Amino acid sequence: MKDKNHYFLWGLTAFCVIAASLLLWFMLFNFRSLLNAGRTLIRILMPFIWGFAIAYLLLPVFNFNMRWMEPRLLPHSKDPVKAKGKIRLFASILTVTEGTLVVGGLLSLVLPQLLVSVYNLVEMTQSMDVYTAWLQGLITDLLQANPILENNFMQAYTEAVTQLTNFVSGFVLPKLVSLASGFMSTVSALKDFLIGMIIVIYILCSKDLFCAQAKKLIYALLPVKKANIVVDNLRFTHRVFGGFISGKLLDSLIIGVICFVAMSLLDLPYPMLIAVIIGVTNIIPFFGPFIGAVPSALLVLMADFQQPIRCLYFIIFILILQQFDGNILGPKILGDSTGLSAFWVMFAILVFGGIFGFVGMIVGVPLFAVFYALVSGLVSRSLRSKHLSDRTRDYYGLGAIDPLTLEHKPIPEAPHPSKGKKK
Repeated sequence: MKDKNHYFLWGLTAFCVIAASLLLWFMLFNFRSLLNAGRTLIRILMPFIWGFAIAYLLLPVFNFNMRWMEPRLLPHSKDPVKAKGKIRLFASILTVTEGTLVVGGLLSLVLPQLLVSVYNLVEMTQSMDVYTAWLQGLITDLLQANPILENNFMQAYTEAVTQLTNFVSGFVLPKLVSLASGFMSTVSALKDFLIGMIIVIYILCSKDLFCAQAKKLIYALLPVKKANIVVDNLRFTHRVFGGFISGKLLDSLIIGVICFVAMSLLDLPYPMLIAVIIGVTNIIPFFGPFIGAVPSALLVLMADFQQPIRCLYFIIFILILQQFDGNILGPKILGDSTGLSAFWVMFAILVFGGIFGFVGMIVGVPLFAVFYALVSGLVSRSLRSKHLSDRTRDYYGLGAIDPLTLEHKPIPEAPHPSKGKKK
């Protein structure tokens, strides 16, 4: 009997290896078809993706509405079970309505001024030759005493202006125009968004049911001890990811409003357009302030070449604003929600941004924070099982650990070159 089981396991292992090899071969030789199929599947599931993303962002509002409504309505109901379902449905509809009103109000304030800023920028780009001729004349007057230096400088300047003009007219303006007018006017995107809003109501109403079904599946597939670890890690993932995303959105909204108010008071050009750029790019940790500040400074400079000091004022203001965000506002809202050092934050942004683009730069930090915490937990659990310290500071200057006494020994000093030589 044991021999039969032994041969059966060997045959099952061989079958699994052959099946995995054939599957890998099929995937390698049909990678493009699988990629197209994946894109088609994502396109079909886009309303559900919209729905889950919006529901996740609205979850704190939904929980607040439930905490406010349940104690006031449940005591007056004859059937608490049915009443709780109706309260959940009403709370989900109220949550979606509140979110729609907030977003609609912000768009009604932002979009008109954003379109005006883009239109003015297009007009300014078309009259770029006037500013170019004025600046060339100014430089010519300054360099008349040195013709050789003037010639070299004018060549470099002409090339720089050409590159800048091509960048603005060929890249910045199409992106801004498509962002301002083409995105929400697309029928398919609007359809997916509207269907997603309906899905949001279903998800919020069935939130507890989905969580219970997921836990039921986890405990059915895994041993109880491992299932407890998985559920605890999922709870930690939700706490880190949700806290970071919602906190970063609130932080970026506040930074965008401060930027708009300050630019309006300083009478700087394109206050709404630049506030939107600063606010959106501020969602990206670490690199966001630089990504938003560089094109914004160029816009301020191009708006008035005759007063470049205004661009300097803007740069100083952005530096002050980002210092306020990084040292006061950001830590106050986010706290130490990720627990990552600056090095790992930069690593996560570069890696996830390179793979998933702009979305990867936003969600890369909380995702890597979860992965980092899971690996740290596994390492600590393994060290404790070996009766070793899991504190990092105990491994500074460690040379070896005695296998019998588990005593930490320092790094042995290298012998001095002059010592040990035979005379």
